[in-house]
Amino acid sequence: MEAAEFPIRSLSALESRVVLVLAEQNTREITRRDIIDLLKVSPEAADHVIRSLRKKGWLERASWGKYLLIPPDQGPEALGESNVFALASQIADPYYVGYGSAASHYGMTTQHRNVIWLVTPLHLRDRRLLNTEVRIVNLSRKKFFGFSAVNVLGYQVMMSDREKTALDCIDRPDLAGGISEAAYILARACRNMDWEKVAGYLDQIGSIALVRKFGWLVDHTGADIPPELRAMLLDTAGKGRSTTTLGPKAPAKDTLGTQSAWKLRVNISERDLADSAGLAKRHKVSRER
Repeated sequence: MEAAEFPIRSLSALESRVVLVLAEQNTREITRRDIIDLLKVSPEAADHVIRSLRKKGWLERASWGKYLLIPPDQGPEALGESNVFALASQIADPYYVGYGSAASHYGMTTQHRNVIWLVTPLHLRDRRLLNTEVRIVNLSRKKFFGFSAVNVLGYQVMMSDREKTALDCIDRPDLAGGISEAAYILARACRNMDWEKVAGYLDQIGSIALVRKFGWLVDHTGADIPPELRAMLLDTAGKGRSTTTLGPKAPAKDTLGTQSAWKLRVNISERDLADSAGLAKRHKVSRER
């Protein structure tokens, strides 16, 4: 890119150098150490440049010592609500954006949340970026898979795929807006589901409880699951003596109760699951991903 393409918003010579070098290198990430080396200045002088660039709307702090460039051809609005994902991506490595946050990105939920669920095996503290809370979810290595880079307004962000997002939300409905919303997310995901991938994911996770919940909710949403996969899930669900509970441990009134085929006790009312009942088969969509 030619430097002349970018308007310089009242920048000093040192500030302009930081912005233009990033633009010319087609990168949007920079660290405090990078700026010190680039400008060949003291740490104190680099901190002054960073503070000024942040004040003028060119840089946004992602984590300690890490910053993202706000694209100069787009202005400060370029790091709006969606690209808080880009800021959050600088917090941990490895990581992925998951649960309700990923469901929102894929359009599988209509709920709006000012929370980003950042999944990582690392033990880190929650933090706030712009007006959004970033909540850290510590996941075991066994469940830490099923994600890849997606483009979010020009930034590459690691995010769980549709299949893993649906499974994660069933596994932890508290991170998806509750069980009713997790069922709704699954119903939307089932319209465009790679069932072979789901089978592999369930096998890798190795949780009979999750198989029972997933299988019953697939039936509940009316998803077009391959018969051989449903039969396999039913066989797995039948193993073991105990019964799995979907919902609170103490049932309220009018709950759906025990679903013997899946060895699942559904402590949720039919009314609370009404929005997702049969939802997967109400609309047929293209299989393109």
